[in-house]
Amino acid sequence: MTLKRGAIVSTTQKVASPHSALRQDIRLLGKALGEVIRESDGKAIYDTIEKLRRAAVTFRREGDVTQEPVLESSIQQLDDAQVNSVARAFSYFLHLSNIAEDREQNRRQREHELNEATPMHGSLGDALNFLTERGVEPRAILRALDEMSIVPVLTAHPTEVQRKSTLDVHREIARQLQHNDDIQTPSETLRSRQRLTGLIATLWQTRMLRQQKLTVLDEIDNALGYYEHTFLKAIPRLYQDLATLLEAEGKDALQSRPALLPPFLTTGSWIGGDRDGNPNVNAETLELALTRQATHAFRYYLDEVKALGTELSMSRNLVNIDAALEELALESRDTSLHRIDEPYRRACIHIYARLVATAQGILQRPLLTRPTYEAEPYSGPEEFDADLAVIADSLQNNHGTAIAHLRLGELRQALRVFGFHLATLDMRQSSDVHERVLDELFSAAGVKHNGQPVRYLELGEEQRIELLRGELAQNRPLYSPWLTYSEETDKELAILRMAARCRARFGPRAIEQTIISHTETLSDLLEVLVLQQETGLLRPDAQHFDPSQPAPANAAEVRQAKLAAGLMVVPLFETIPDLERAAEIMAGWLDLPEVKQRVRGVQAGIQEVMLGYSDSNKDGGYLTSNWSLYCAERELVKVFQKRNTRLRLFHGRGGSVARGGGPSFEAIIAQPPGTVNGQIRLTEQGEVIQGKYKDAEVGRWHLENIVAATLEASLTPAAEAARIENERLDKYFSAMNWMSEQAEAAYRDLVYGTPGFTEYFFAATPISEIAELNIGSRPAARKSTQRIEDLRAIPWGFSWAQCRLMLTGWYGVGTALKRYVDEGCDGAPASAEARLEQLQEMAREWPFFRSLLSNMEQVLAKTDLTIARRYSLLVADKRLRETIFQSMEDEFHTTLTMFRKVSGHDLLERDPQLAAALLERFAYIDPLNHLQVELLQRHRKCGPKEFNEHDAESQSQRAIHMTINGIAAGLRNSG
Repeated sequence: MTLKRGAIVSTTQKVASPHSALRQDIRLLGKALGEVIRESDGKAIYDTIEKLRRAAVTFRREGDVTQEPVLESSIQQLDDAQVNSVARAFSYFLHLSNIAEDREQNRRQREHELNEATPMHGSLGDALNFLTERGVEPRAILRALDEMSIVPVLTAHPTEVQRKSTLDVHREIARQLQHNDDIQTPSETLRSRQRLTGLIATLWQTRMLRQQKLTVLDEIDNALGYYEHTFLKAIPRLYQDLATLLEAEGKDALQSRPALLPPFLTTGSWIGGDRDGNPNVNAETLELALTRQATHAFRYYLDEVKALGTELSMSRNLVNIDAALEELALESRDTSLHRIDEPYRRACIHIYARLVATAQGILQRPLLTRPTYEAEPYSGPEEFDADLAVIADSLQNNHGTAIAHLRLGELRQALRVFGFHLATLDMRQSSDVHERVLDELFSAAGVKHNGQPVRYLELGEEQRIELLRGELAQNRPLYSPWLTYSEETDKELAILRMAARCRARFGPRAIEQTIISHTETLSDLLEVLVLQQETGLLRPDAQHFDPSQPAPANAAEVRQAKLAAGLMVVPLFETIPDLERAAEIMAGWLDLPEVKQRVRGVQAGIQEVMLGYSDSNKDGGYLTSNWSLYCAERELVKVFQKRNTRLRLFHGRGGSVARGGGPSFEAIIAQPPGTVNGQIRLTEQGEVIQGKYKDAEVGRWHLENIVAATLEASLTPAAEAARIENERLDKYFSAMNWMSEQAEAAYRDLVYGTPGFTEYFFAATPISEIAELNIGSRPAARKSTQRIEDLRAIPWGFSWAQCRLMLTGWYGVGTALKRYVDEGCDGAPASAEARLEQLQEMAREWPFFRSLLSNMEQVLAKTDLTIARRYSLLVADKRLRETIFQSMEDEFHTTLTMFRKVSGHDLLERDPQLAAALLERFAYIDPLNHLQVELLQRHRKCGPKEFNEHDAESQSQRAIHMTINGIAAGLRNSG
């Protein structure tokens, strides 16, 4: 039976079963959850949940359409007490399924490494083989790493609906599943089952939702949890593995000293410094974020040095030591006679004491540690590493290389990566805020331009540029402590001053970039330089740094030079018009003599540009957003190459395909030639952070994908890559450009040109309820209006995912493809058959177009029109809902038909594992969608007086929020 619905495939089409071990894990977890529910909530509610589960499973797996009315009627009969248990049950089952799937991913990688002769696609080994085949030697890769910068940046954008408490239990369940793979005796098996059931019972009895809205402090602490569980473990190991792969052939990896690689892979954060649209971020949160980060770094180092001292128990009666190590050991004030012949331990005790003193000086408070003595603090991470190098050299020179593999190599690598700051914290603010602050500063200071008092907001662009450049050449301040300024101005200046103090305290790597949202003009960039100069971030003479002069002689001088140079100004181009202007703005910026000097000197010839995926998608739809980004990148490459400047692109990607999501490896490989070039930063947002990084093994694999893809994209011979891409564009550019125009017109006609569309959106999606969720410190909208233009792009896409339409990832593409085949454009092949063949060739030969279709394929597979229609019934105006839903339904079927024609296959036909996994998932997501619709109807029929009688939220409100949690968990990349 084939149903007219937006499912993966027809429900009778056979798909491969999930891996038997995965299915076994899911059954084990599901059975345990059922036992816990029956024990905790009683047999009656268990039977209700089981009835719904069976109906949903039968409907999905067997295509029995009679089960859907059973599902709907059963849900409608639930009372308020029952809906909470049902919502929690299906949500938690999806949480547990995610854990099992992550475990299966780890299992498959191990099996591949054990059984396959070639490295897994996306791995470091595969990337090195790829480069070797193209004549790139390991020495060339090592040289390239010296200049590379790969930075995943964690942000607090609110689509993460899981509490930290539940994530902690998730990790324990995952750990227990891993133990279950071991061969166990019957008694061990029983204990494992008991522990697993106990953990699931803990999860069931843990509150799923936050009672209070997240604060910035909560977001900081949540992010730091990923360092403890993943980054501090996975990143140093990844470095060591890459170093081993790059070792010359014939060397004994066990007897060779662990190579230390330059810190090409580091981490970043926006949490505590991103104040664009978030009134809760201020100077205090900035300082707090960096203090918390540094605290985590020092605790890690102190624990590692303590453990290192325990391990290095060698007696000088049995081994020789270097003179430098003996000198370091003699500095120790350890008085224990038991360690008098153990120089390595004594050296570690002294290092520990200096590290404690360093932490206390930087954190400005004692860090709870083991007993020690007063010692001289380290001046920086480099001095700490120098002491560790003394230990490493002595081991290397005295038959202890294998011992250095135990802990010391990874500790030293971690120090190079994380320093004393842990992660680089970005500053971000909107350009209009900078404009208002400067307008007030110029007016208060009585500055004149061409003899007239400056009214900055009234100046034209050329006048602004002239004024700002003149101000940068001035040494006198604009700001006066004797004058009174607005709250906004005081707040902005305070956070910039705090940034200057924090850089001096935590080191220049603690804050390196300041990002300008809504960059529309060249003056937007100059404004930030002026504000840096006003607040002590940028010393007036630093921008005149002369690269021809001798470099600073020591680490302290380098540090001071970097502090005086301030922050790199990074424009963020977000909307489609902004992307179209990006190359022109950057050409003007790089051509300014003072900027040219600054980039070549203090910025080492690198200028970063950030590209926004979310707003461009919301502005023009999926196809046009991706094409606009691609074209902007190519134009930026031309601008930077002409000026001999290195471009670093910062990709503002989200979890959903509409916001640049999808597999990181393919996304990086699909970038235009010359745009990666060893430099890439990309945001990790919302539920994607926990999906990728809550587990060290899974996190390691995602980081490895990013590094492997960057190596391939950067080191593939540039001339060959550029030639091939130019040949593709010669053939495909006009077609792609024309289709982009068609797709944008179709998308904007629906979203911005259809009367009543805003009303439809706010009624047919849970956007209002999402805004009530305590999932972030940032408001859902920039302004308190019901205008789509003012809504943030993240909740916009998240809402469509909840109702299973996800139009942000496909709407307009079908129309564009069909019109191209049917009508063509100037320069297109003459016949419809030839035009279709051209599109099929693009899908085979062009990585950009192939990635575009592949990502859209996953969105189409998760779209379900039958469920989406149920949400449309929430719209009271029948004519409005039918008109708009019909438009979306027609476009979906057009897009699905054209996808099949162009790709040559059905949805997920070439990924049967994912198809089967999604089919299993939908059996548990579907009831949550039906339940959410029912609850939204109840919630919206009641007035606000119905609520807050007993709790801060009514039971139905909490249940709505639980369904949002569960659907997001089930879809995994909806934010």
